[in-house]
Amino acid sequence: MARLRFRISISLDGYVAGPDQSIRQPLGAGGERLHHWATALESWRRAHGMEGGEVNASTTVMEESLVNIGATIMGRHMFGGHPGGWDERDPWRGWWGEEPPFHHPVFVLTRHPRPPLTLGDTRFHFVTDGIGSALEQARRAAGGRDVALAGGAHAARQYLAAGWVDEMELHLVPVLLGGGERLFEQMGDDLHGLSLVRTIATPAVVHLKFERSPGAR
Repeated sequence: MARLRFRISISLDGYVAGPDQSIRQPLGAGGERLHHWATALESWRRAHGMEGGEVNASTTVMEESLVNIGATIMGRHMFGGHPGGWDERDPWRGWWGEEPPFHHPVFVLTRHPRPPLTLGDTRFHFVTDGIGSALEQARRAAGGRDVALAGGAHAARQYLAAGWVDEMELHLVPVLLGGGERLFEQMGDDLHGLSLVRTIATPAVVHLKFERSPGAR
């Protein structure tokens, strides 16, 4: 069965986005600093159709994250964060531009139905009947490959609490945001069967990789 793989950048004080998130500032105040380690990489830039960039100890981590992914699940705010329902006269097309970097089906968790949206070679499907349905549809669409859980925090917490995440990699960035959206808010004191299997430390970020223990599901 296709694995569900979750990766996210997180601050030292546990936030994955800063305070005062908005359409103009989707990652909140200071939140973009969580991703500077990634956007500087040649492998990240190449995947987004850009040239240049660094090759360092984080390169392997980034390249691994892109391998064998056949579908992605994300929350509605990660798709676009538009307030209220979808406006049928002028539907919100999200943050990702006309050529999103996914290149495979993306399943968006939402309470607001809307038809699928195709941008470039990425097709967004809007799932209104829960995280189980989204995972089932994503695995079917992935055709035997793995499914990426892209976040944000609310979506990730639901899958973690259900015990459905097979692999998690936290990119721990040495910044303090002081507020915003916490990943592990009200999550309890365990990782639902996930155990630390690898640590890669760099000056810009520490990569902590967890995998599901055999028989933990």
